[in-house]
Formats: sequence, C-alpha cells, structure tokens
Amino acid sequence: MILKSGLAVFVGGCALQTTSKEGGQMKTAKREIPVGLQLWTVRTECAKDFPGTIAKVAKIGYKGVEFAGYYERKAEEVRKMLDDNGLMCCGSHTAIDLLSDENFAKTMEFNRTIGNKYVIVPWLDRQKLKTKAEWLAKAKTFNEFADKARTQGVHIGYHAHQGDFMPIEGETPWDILFGNTSKKVTMQIDTGNAMQGGADPVAILKKYPGRSLTIHLKEYSATNKKAIIGEGNVKWKDVFAICESTGGTQWYIIEEESGAYPPLEAAEMSLKNYRKLRNKA
Repeated sequence: MILKSGLAVFVGGCALQTTSKEGGQMKTAKREIPVGLQLWTVRTECAKDFPGTIAKVAKIGYKGVEFAGYYERKAEEVRKMLDDNGLMCCGSHTAIDLLSDENFAKTMEFNRTIGNKYVIVPWLDRQKLKTKAEWLAKAKTFNEFADKARTQGVHIGYHAHQGDFMPIEGETPWDILFGNTSKKVTMQIDTGNAMQGGADPVAILKKYPGRSLTIHLKEYSATNKKAIIGEGNVKWKDVFAICESTGGTQWYIIEEESGAYPPLEAAEMSLKNYRKLRNKA
C-alpha cells in the first residue's frame, strides 16, 4: 500500500512520572520522553536513499522518526525500515486531503501498518483561510477528523507555522483553531515557528494543557539565523517543564531547518545539544 498526495507532505510511549517523599516533601522525578527526528530535516538524503538515511538516523541515537512523505514506498516497506533499525514512528505529517472521506480509510490503514498514532496536518491553504469564520469551519472539520480517528486509536493534530500567530479579526488563527476544537485534536507546537511568528511557545503550552502529545523542538534566535537547538532564545527549561507535567507530551521531535550544517550532521548536533540541555534542566 502506497500513500500519495498532490501536496508536499512534510512531519511512543514515555516513562510514567513517579514521586517520592524525602524529608517530608514530595518530589517529582523527571518524566523521560523519547526523542524523534522530523525527517524533513534530512529530506534531500531521504530522496536519494530512504532506507540508508533511516539507518543513519537510528545510528545517531534517535528513538523514532516523524515522516515527511514516504518516497513512493509501501507501508510494509516503511514498517520494515523502522523495525530493522529499532525505531518507532512518532508521527507523520499528512496533507489534509488524505483525511477526506474518500481517503480516510486508506490513510488509517497505512498508519496502522507503520505503527503510527499521530497523524499531523502540516499546513493549511491560507488563501482559503482569511477570516475567523473560515478558521472556525476548519476547527469543526478537525473535530470531525479527530472523532473518527480516535475510534482507531489515532490522534489527529495540526502543526504550527509562523502565520498561525499573526492575528486576523483580533485573534490568532492558532487560538481560533484550538479554542474551538476538543482536546482530541493534538496541538503540535513548533517552538521556533511560534517565536518566528511573534508568539511565546511557553505561554501557548500553558494555555492548552494536555494537548501537546508531540512537540517540535526547533531553535529561534533573533540575532543568529544559524542557531540550532540550545544556541538561541527558546526557554528550553520552561518548555521541558510544561511538556513533562501538564503538556501530556509523549514525544519530543527535533526539526532542524537553519541550513547551517549538512542535514545529517545538523541532526546529530541537535541531538547532542538536546542532551546537554537535559543535563542542565
């Protein structure tokens, strides 16, 4: 089975939180969240050698991958790549047309085969979403998708882009969408994209508790366009604290788009920097 779209298609489990009592005070242990890579980071490599790139991502140390298309591979082939390299699928960026009535069953079957629970719409056509009413209609559509998918154990969500935080009619599209969808609709914030749009990802995470099942960890710097994770202005300690408490986060997903380094090198450097951040948190 091959999943196709006319659009450019971009893109677990976690240890339980535990508590212990010391000196009369309750202390909460850090909740370990696995780290995946959004394969858009290494899209040029995937286009040349999809299986080989998957293997290299696993060797770097990632626990999962979020897909950005499948390069004409069948679901069974994709699943074999994952299994051969000890990886999990932590999501797939899936064009919204693949969730339409005529495509829904095929899309769910594909994701069931590859072991994916997180189907994330990566972008929406802004030419068709210029008013609050149009965004409210899209919120209704996402609610319907989420209700249908949940019966199959799949979460439907939407991924953040810069324009989602630029107000229309006095309210941001992001707040219109997530303020009018149920908690069944996953909020995939992208820390870098949010800040690029003038928003505070920490405030957004706080505002919508329990909805960040997966989150894109991407750096933003006001002065250094080549900054990768840990080298910019994102308040990582606060991001991690919310994700590991009220956010409900199941996967951290690194996405690197600065272009400062060769893609696989950037993926490796980003994971190393993430680990350094975790040691400080």
